[in-house]
Amino acid sequence: MIDNPKWKPNESAVQCLNIVKFQKMVNEKFSLTIDNYQQLHSFSIERTGEFWQSVVDYCEIDFIKPATNIVEFGKHKIDTKWFIGATLNYAQNILKHRNNKIAIEFENEKGELNTITYNELYSKVAKLQYFLKQKGIVKGDVVAGFLPNIIETIVAMLATTSLGAIWTSTSPDFGFEGVVDRFGQVEAKIMFVTDGYFYNGKTHDCMHKAKVIADKITSIQQVVVINFSNIYDEKEQNDQFITWGNALDNNNQNIDFEPVDFKHPLYILYSSGTTGKPKCIVHGTGGILLQHKKELVLHSNVSQDDKLFYFTTCGWMMWNWMVSTLTTGATLFIYDGSPFFPDGNRLLDMVDTHEITHFGTSAKWISAIEKARVIPNLDRNFNNLTTIFSTGSPLMPENYDYVYTQWKEDVCLSSISGGTDICSCFALGNPALPVYKGELQCLGLGLDVAILDDEGNRVFDETGELSCMNAFPAMPVKFWNDKHNAKYKAAYFDKFDNVWCHGDLAKITHHHGLTIYGRSDATLNPGGVRIGTAEIYRQVDNMSEVIESIAVGQDWEDDVRVVLFVILAGDIKLDDDLIKKIKTTIRTNTTPRHVPAKVIQVTAIPKTLSGKIVEIAVRNAIHNRPVSNTDALANPEALAEYRKLIELTY
Repeated sequence: MIDNPKWKPNESAVQCLNIVKFQKMVNEKFSLTIDNYQQLHSFSIERTGEFWQSVVDYCEIDFIKPATNIVEFGKHKIDTKWFIGATLNYAQNILKHRNNKIAIEFENEKGELNTITYNELYSKVAKLQYFLKQKGIVKGDVVAGFLPNIIETIVAMLATTSLGAIWTSTSPDFGFEGVVDRFGQVEAKIMFVTDGYFYNGKTHDCMHKAKVIADKITSIQQVVVINFSNIYDEKEQNDQFITWGNALDNNNQNIDFEPVDFKHPLYILYSSGTTGKPKCIVHGTGGILLQHKKELVLHSNVSQDDKLFYFTTCGWMMWNWMVSTLTTGATLFIYDGSPFFPDGNRLLDMVDTHEITHFGTSAKWISAIEKARVIPNLDRNFNNLTTIFSTGSPLMPENYDYVYTQWKEDVCLSSISGGTDICSCFALGNPALPVYKGELQCLGLGLDVAILDDEGNRVFDETGELSCMNAFPAMPVKFWNDKHNAKYKAAYFDKFDNVWCHGDLAKITHHHGLTIYGRSDATLNPGGVRIGTAEIYRQVDNMSEVIESIAVGQDWEDDVRVVLFVILAGDIKLDDDLIKKIKTTIRTNTTPRHVPAKVIQVTAIPKTLSGKIVEIAVRNAIHNRPVSNTDALANPEALAEYRKLIELTY
């Protein structure tokens, strides 16, 4: 079998990569002879303390007070302590770049541009920190952002974390109940909002929701309104609602960076909330800094000469990851709006026009523009683009072909995977390694990632549970209001004792890369055989007749059968011939177990606000079970169609 890579790095350029320089530093520092990535990865998990201190040194992470000891392992992995005695501040690590270089470039959906330099960023954070101090915000308080992806959101986060307060955010397309479920649990004291936002050619008013949220969450003392859409009447200001301009109306130019412990809470992120109230996942300051800088500097080769653009909202962990780019001194490009307005060329035009070096998006977006027959390299050259990131769901092997034939042949396509749970990645890219179709290039440094069978044994080149065998700094500090870490342990450590089980069905390949087949909690089990839904989607979504699909398991005659729902292109109707074609395509390219017992046409597929399809919600709907917290869905009304289809599926 021919197993050629889709891309491999230029041999002469490899020596200039950060990860290769880091490897050389480790060799010199510890008198080692590491000469490939697998050996470096082994070092990173076998000599844990030395590895993470090396990350601190190479990536230039600044501590206010140094550690007395790097790591103390606890009886349970949750109890492991890192950089004992050390103090640091996240905002200080970002705002140490004091110059007139552009820190952030912003474009809104209307095409309007705005920029801010590192010096200007420092100045605005200083002013906003003064305001927060005047409002009594201190270390450990929670400040929330109900905001689009704009410069002011980053300023608010940095001012908050400079004080040792905790930042949490959602995007403004959330319904008010979803916001209350999140910010209400963590008792946010101040909330930042915009008067509105632009999406898909329309202006959406946020003020009604903001007023309802502020009324329902009694802990919110102040709401700061950013006049982003120019629909807010400043006459509406009162004791609770004030404008961004008034908040910054002071002359303060000095930031007091509050020293915090390594595990001091930095962010609160939220689980999707599709099976109940969202879990409030607390991430620590030091763990986020170490993990993000490791991934940006070593795995992604980001330097101060680069410009990174990740299409994301403030309700997705990729926003937090993306903002950490500023710790490198690089320029961050951000966009708020629809990725398809006015059409599928929008993001591509920005990547080319703004000379982006590192571009990130979702696998679904790449698949969608391919389906729409968008040709990225038509009238564009992407001269500066070195890296394309993809995450959110498995990137199909055919998408690799599309990127390398119709986008750019000389680019490192880094499919990355981790999640809200760790606000970072278990497996990701490496510009010093080749790219193979359908595979994430490598396992993350410092993380002993393993695939375990049902008995908890390691397996290779075989499908099983994506797990992590060791403790690592980016593990969550805790879940909010979780006595004795009961919910935390239940979420990740119940399946295998004291082993992080992530909930993905995956395989480590003979290239030492990773293939992901979908969420294991959505795994199909016809006849007791485990099937990843991604294997079905790969076949079906590649058909020209099908725009998108969702597969779930349905309880049937003391077994489980596969039911496939499809959205079809144009005016195509699902008939016997097309059903036969779909089933034959799946059978030919996978196994008879993958073939759906039923194929049903639908008009919409339920998704979370970050664009992920919700297989569990659909499975509950077709079994006539309740679907919890539908406010976490972008289109909860779509579930009604599935409930009506119950009779068709039986």
